[in-house]
Amino acid sequence: MVTKLLNKRYAIQKQINKKAGRRTLLARDLKTKDLVVIKLLIFGENFKAHDWKLFEREAKTLKLLSHPAIPRYLDYFDIDASMGKGLALVQSYIPAKSLDQWLKNGRTFSEEDIKQLAQVLLEILHYLHEQQPPVIHRDIKPSNILLANRSGNSVGQVYLVDFGSVQTLAAQKGSTITVVGTYGYMPPEQFGGRTVPASDLYSLGATLIYLVTGKHPADFPQENLRIQFESFVNLSSELLDWLKWMTQPSLNRRLASAGEALKALAHPPQKADIFAGVEKPFGSRIKLKNNGDKLEILIPPKRLKIDLGFVLTIIISFVLQIGVPAVGVFMLISWMANSGYFDLLLLIFVLVFASVLIISVGKNWIIVQAGFSSIIRLIGLTRINLEKQKMYLSYELIGRKINQNAILKKTISKLSYIQPCSLIKESLKGEKYTWSIPPTIIILAEQQNHALSAAFLELVEPEMEWLAHEISEWSGVPITVEDGRQEVEQMMKTLDS
Repeated sequence: MVTKLLNKRYAIQKQINKKAGRRTLLARDLKTKDLVVIKLLIFGENFKAHDWKLFEREAKTLKLLSHPAIPRYLDYFDIDASMGKGLALVQSYIPAKSLDQWLKNGRTFSEEDIKQLAQVLLEILHYLHEQQPPVIHRDIKPSNILLANRSGNSVGQVYLVDFGSVQTLAAQKGSTITVVGTYGYMPPEQFGGRTVPASDLYSLGATLIYLVTGKHPADFPQENLRIQFESFVNLSSELLDWLKWMTQPSLNRRLASAGEALKALAHPPQKADIFAGVEKPFGSRIKLKNNGDKLEILIPPKRLKIDLGFVLTIIISFVLQIGVPAVGVFMLISWMANSGYFDLLLLIFVLVFASVLIISVGKNWIIVQAGFSSIIRLIGLTRINLEKQKMYLSYELIGRKINQNAILKKTISKLSYIQPCSLIKESLKGEKYTWSIPPTIIILAEQQNHALSAAFLELVEPEMEWLAHEISEWSGVPITVEDGRQEVEQMMKTLDS
């Protein structure tokens, strides 16, 4: 290989990486005889002023940092070589492979490995975030974390590299919004150009999930922007909860600092502590009425919406029952849709149809039940009254209570929050089925369970957590968080038997 010199000092050994306008080279410093890494920014057709800004910021940031797990700044100069004009940043070379390379080479990471990696990386982040102004990496991912060979019981020496997306909180203020980072590892706020120290925590959590599953975070199912990774791992409940806490999509529900994350990793909090300070999510349709000694929680229905499958079932069954020509029914539906009264007239239609079926053939009872269940969810109201000594839980339809339970505060012995979970099961024929349980609150009073399901109430997980917190505050009974996997597995066993 013909070596080339840069700045009459650095002999290029090989190219490590190349992408539009950028190159990363391995070189030898002829003055110190050490291997170094040179990052180049080439002024070409794809060059943008923002690239220059980020490159200079990386150089200035590295120059101010001094940490054994972060590359050292060595040199910075202009270049005018055969590859073009540009800038060069020289930093110390770290002889280690990235976590991404380790995983692709077949290495697996135990729960203890994950904890060790988390601890070291959080200590690095704590150092960065404690700088004045705080330094936010913004691109933490497996390829930007290097790991040396394992030593005894140690997972190996850990390094954080590639500060090409780095930002200080001072630089962020008053700057134009620029989205940087890597999809799958970026928290939601980063898509809007906003970053805080907790943004790096999300990226670290997503990275650790990738290590323990071998699955890219963007490939997991999501619910309300939260990564649904639980069914793909076999971890202790403490580490599972910690990873979920790190990757909370909402900033006000995520661990706020590396110091907090380290403390929670070393001394897992009581699960109920995770609910402390939970606030009603912004934009929630839940309404509160506080009348001194009485707190009323109203959960109104969502706006009437149409389930086309259910509508077609209704139409076909209705036609078969009373003999109305199908063409006429479809014309009626079309007229209702164009009239602006579709939701209301559909409701009347469903009620009439259900009445016909009740007095008709019994084989349609399943359809009748489905119809009434849909009606309750469409226009039903859930009311929870928390009074001094009693809790009233009622479901109301058109202003009338159709079901009400009164629960004495002193009889409540347990308050459980069942975390959402989905498990995939394969049948004997090789077909795969997904079994799920939504977030559920279970109140145990006088040996009787009273359940509030997110699926029935049509609430999202943050709303259910807030509701559990309110009931816990009122009753004085701590929240017991239970793994939804156990509930799903029990349900699967019951159905199999």
